[in-house]
Formats: sequence, structure tokens, C-alpha cells
Amino acid sequence: MISLLISLNYLAVAQPIVENQTQPIPILHKAPKTYQGKINNQDINRTLITQLQVKNKGRFSPASYLITQERNGEIREFTIPENNSNSTEPNTPTPVEQVDVIEVIADRQEYNNQQQVVTAEGNVVMNFAQAVLTADRLQVNLADRIAVAQGNVVLTRGQQVLRGEKFEYYLVQDRGVVINAQGQVDQATLNRDLSARLPESRIIPQTTLSDRLTITQPLTDVTATESIGISVGSSRDYQILGDRNNQTSGGQINRLRFEAARMEFENNNFTATDFRLTNDPFSPPELELRAKTANFTQTAPQVSVLTTQNSRIVIDDSFTVPLLTNRFVIDRRPRQPGIVSFGFDGEERGGLYLERSFQLIETEKTNWEITPQYFIQKAIFPTAFDFSDEDDGGVFNPSSLGLQSQFTQRFSPRTNLQARLSLTSLDLEDVEDRLRSRIAFDQQLGNLANPHTFSLQYNFRDRLFNGSLGFQTVYSSLGGIITSPNIPLGKTGINLTYQGSIQNISADTDREDLLESNRDNNRINLTRYQTAASLSKGFLLWQGKPLAPTPNQGLRFTPTPVVPFLQLLTGISGVSSFYSNGDDQQSLQANIGIEGQLGHFSRSYLDYTGFSLTYSQGLRSDRSPFLFDRYVDEKTLSLGLTQQIYGPIRVGVQTSLNLDDNEEISTDYVLEYSRRTHNITLRYNPVLEIGSINFRINGFNWRGDARPFESNNIRPVNQGVSQ
Repeated sequence: MISLLISLNYLAVAQPIVENQTQPIPILHKAPKTYQGKINNQDINRTLITQLQVKNKGRFSPASYLITQERNGEIREFTIPENNSNSTEPNTPTPVEQVDVIEVIADRQEYNNQQQVVTAEGNVVMNFAQAVLTADRLQVNLADRIAVAQGNVVLTRGQQVLRGEKFEYYLVQDRGVVINAQGQVDQATLNRDLSARLPESRIIPQTTLSDRLTITQPLTDVTATESIGISVGSSRDYQILGDRNNQTSGGQINRLRFEAARMEFENNNFTATDFRLTNDPFSPPELELRAKTANFTQTAPQVSVLTTQNSRIVIDDSFTVPLLTNRFVIDRRPRQPGIVSFGFDGEERGGLYLERSFQLIETEKTNWEITPQYFIQKAIFPTAFDFSDEDDGGVFNPSSLGLQSQFTQRFSPRTNLQARLSLTSLDLEDVEDRLRSRIAFDQQLGNLANPHTFSLQYNFRDRLFNGSLGFQTVYSSLGGIITSPNIPLGKTGINLTYQGSIQNISADTDREDLLESNRDNNRINLTRYQTAASLSKGFLLWQGKPLAPTPNQGLRFTPTPVVPFLQLLTGISGVSSFYSNGDDQQSLQANIGIEGQLGHFSRSYLDYTGFSLTYSQGLRSDRSPFLFDRYVDEKTLSLGLTQQIYGPIRVGVQTSLNLDDNEEISTDYVLEYSRRTHNITLRYNPVLEIGSINFRINGFNWRGDARPFESNNIRPVNQGVSQ
């Protein structure tokens, strides 16, 4: 299920009333030109201000009121009856909790006392339920408790906008109909991530070079927002259990447009016909979802479901791809999207495999997900990789099946519990060598906007990648880790991060003096005390100008205009590790590099070049008794290059070398298809034997009125510290 994030809660409910008097209240007073009551006449054409007035005391009993006024004219106040036998509205009582006041201001207004209908014409503005509606003409039927607006109808709530030819809304229930609806949905945008932990390893980068340069390029007026991603393949935290919260899969889109021939809504739910949805601010949209009908239902405070019929994806208003699913989960919580996901892991799963996730428990605070896996390549070609043999093959062999499970319990905004389990074979004869698990109790400390994190963790068979030493398995570890956020040091531009931990660890060693002569394995058990700190600073050497954010210039192939720049990167990090047998490993590493991008990625060919070059030099005292955290790559060179070939196609390579041994540590090959609204990236690493296909739908944050549509988880070790 592709995860989208939509909020169509434009209208809040106007509560029913308890009031005996149903006749209109007489004129209260004549409004001056600068009436300072609920509506300021001088401001109404310039700014639409939403207000909610609650009257719980005085001569009014709990009721909902309608206040009307001609500009520079009289003010009238009416009581909206709780119920009426002649009403066409369904009788669905709602508990009375507060008094809601609806205000209407227009050039001309009249009231039919016999029919109890208020008619307003000319630049009509209605303030109600924290929303503002404007129209050419509005009629409010007090008996039927319904408002009907016609002509250039615009409903605004904050940054959310809904337009239509005709709008019918019941005043007591949050229920109505919009004809020829057009709307925009604006979700909370994300600033650049300032809560990064210890710097990402450039030896084994998690992101592609083009994405990393987009994040680090100088700021522009166009805000980069989060996106939805579907990852097919191995993720890049380099740990077999992994943290799905950090995967590129999932996410949210912050701004959407939609159209429908007819939309009926009730509370937070709606039903639409001839429904169209896009993340593109321009028309015609590059990418859109079309459906004959669509039903939106909120199932939990943070979870909603969009169900469609005859749905399809339309690209460039011509190429159509039918969708295999008609159900889309709209979730603010991180989740793994997709009907079936494909992955590639040559180290433990025999190459290509597929998986599907199922939710066993899904509440606001508790989530339990299991993911059965089938190892396709291992079943057909069991000897393709060295770790398996012919006995592991076969379509129905339990060794061709696997399972992952993840459980999350959120106790408070600061506290949560996570447990993960992975089985790389359902042949339970050798379950100890097939099982990996982790349980972590996390507590956020300090400011929640930029908190420290304290984590109590237990890991069983943790899979790590330690540079030139390759994959290492930590048999077990138990302890606590405290990690700082990114801390700016005044106005110097220097950023500080640090981490401290105490852990009891059982892992492999190659030191004979620590091993017994008669043994079944090469594991030792020691307690490790570790501290790490890093300082970094970037120097902007040169910055060009981006093109205008139009579909034919700056936003032709990217969701954010490319800013040409050249930047010098510097950093220094230190790690001290002490072990209970008296050994220690202390290291200091300095980094210097240059990165940048040239061109604007707007012309049809050779208009973008991204590059990165980083040299690292380290010093080490004694060495760790373990293999998994031993600091061996003291002198490294990391290179990255991404080049536009033609149109939206870019190719790239990222590699890291150990200069002492002239040995390749890791190399990524990237093929990318980039458009304004979406992106497809193919990535393969022959050294780690992992690959992925990533499909991303980009988020936008635009302002103004858009025209209608027809116009694997492996964790790296860096300088002895697990990332």
C-alpha cells in the first residue's frame, strides 16, 4: 500500500443547540464603518480571518447563532434551531459542548421571516468553525439548518483551499456536498534535518550523491519537503534487522491538489466521483492519480484509508498505468509501503527475494508487523553465493523462506519500545545461525525539537560492515547508549555531536592470547566503555544562482531548483574505547573534502554535474580486541560523481578506497530517472552484494492558486563506532 498523507478536515462541526426561541433576535445595533466586533469591514476584502466565538454565559443558553451584517449596515443575530420536524437533514444528535457562532457579511442581505431564509449577495464572506467561505451568493435556511453557496465558492482553512461551483453545508452536522470541487491540501512542511547524529559515513554513504548535494546546497525560496518513497531492494543502514523508521520507504507528501465532479463529505470522511489527485503545482500535471470514485475514511487519529475504483496513474497526461491496488493507507506514522516488495541480499538471502508486510496490531500507540519473505534466487539457484549449497535450494524448501517481525510500543512522546526479529531460514535445525533480534527502550531527553536520546539495547547476532574487514557479526550485546543531537557552537558555523556507551559484548576476535585452546568458536566476552565526539564545519567557496521555479526552467527535472555551488568540508572526530580486559583503542581522524554541483539540470543534455572528493587521515593507539569495531582504514579516499546524460537520466558512481593497501572498500553504481514529481533510482553495490530500486513521489510546498488540471539493512562501523 502506497503511503500518502492527506488531510481533508476543512470543516469543523457546528454543535446542535438547546433553545426554545426559534424566531430571529431583533436588530442589536447599527454597525459603524470600523466595526470592531467579530468582523472588521476594512479588513474583510484584504484578509480572510477565521474566528470562533463562544458564549457560555449571560442571557444566551447553549445554542448556535448566526450573525449577519450588510457592509456598513445592520447586524442581525439568529438562533439556529436544534431540530425541526420539517427538516430534510437526518436527525443525528450530537453532544452539546460549546456555542458556535456563524458570521456572514455581504454587500446586500435580506431575511424572509416566513421561510426563515437569510439571503446574502455580493462579495459574501462566511466565518464559521475556524474556516472562511467566500461566494457570490449565499442562502441560509434556518429551519432546515443548511447553507447553500453559489458562484466562485472558495473555502479556506489556514493553507488549505477548496473551490467549487456550488457548496451545500448543514450547519449542525459536518456534512455537505461540493459540485466541481477543486482543492489543495497543505501538510506541515519539514525543515532541513538539524537533528543528525554522528556524521554519516562517506565510505559507505546511505544516500546517493545527487540527493546529498540537494540537501547541502545553499537555501533558496523554494522549500524542500519530504516525499513518499518505495524502496525495492536493500536499504542502507547496513544492518540485517535495520530500523524501518530510517528507511527511504514511506514518508509523506506535504502539498496536494485534487479535483472531483462531485464530493460529498461528512465529518472527516468524503466520497468523490471522477476523482483526480496530484502532487504537481503546475498544469497539466506530470503525475496524477485518477479514479472513477474515491472514498476517504479516517480510521484512527493518525490513520485514514483512501479506497478507489478503476484507479490508475497517469504520467504526462498520456501514459497510463493501471494500479493493482484500490486501497491506500494515509498514515502520519512511518510504515513500509507497497503490495509486494522485492529485495536483493547476496550475503544472507541468496540474492533476489520478495516480501509482504502484514499488520497484526495497529493502534495509535502499538504496532506489530510481520513480513514473510521468499528467497526466489536461492530456491532456483542455491549455489549462486558461497554461503549456501544444493540442499538449501528447492521451491518448497523451508530454507527458501524467511520472516521478519517488528513491534513498537509508544508510551509517550519521549518514550518508546522497539523489538525486531529476523529469520533467514524457516529450517529450524540451525535456528541460532539464522536468527537476528534486537530490543531497544528509547528515552528522549531535553528539548523534543532537538533531543538527546538514551537507549537501553539488547542485540543478538548484530550484522555490521567494518570497511576493509568486511561483514562482522556481534553475537550479543547489552548496554546503554546516549546520543546527542546536532549542536551548533554559537555563530561559528561549527557543529558538535557526541555519543557515549557502556555495553557488554560477545563477538569474534583474532587474538590467540584471548582465546581458549579448546573452543567451539572464536568469540570473547568483554565490557566496552566508549565515547565519541565529532566537530564539523563547511565553507561555501562559491554559489551560483538558481533558475526560476517554473516547469520549463528550474523545475523541469527536479522538485527544487538546482543551485550551483562549491563547498569545502572539514571535520575532526575522536573515539576512545576501553575494554574490561585492560585493552583500549583510541583514534583521531581528520577529514577534508570538496563537493559541489555545476549546471541547472534544465537543458536536455550535459546540464548537471555533481561531484564529491573527501580525504581522511587517522591516527590510532592500540587496537580493539574485537574485529567488528577495530579501526583499520586509517587513510581513505572517497569519490563521487553524478552526470546528466540526456533529459531526466543521470548516472553516478560512489567509491571508497583504502590508500594504505590500495584496496576497494565499497562502490555504488547509480542510474537515476528524475522528474519534477517523481524519481526512479537503480542502485547496485557489488562489494556488499546488495541492490535496490527506489521510486519516490516528491512533495511540494507552493503558494498561490494552482490552475485546474486541464489548464537491507546493514549498519556500517565508522572509526570503531556503530552508526
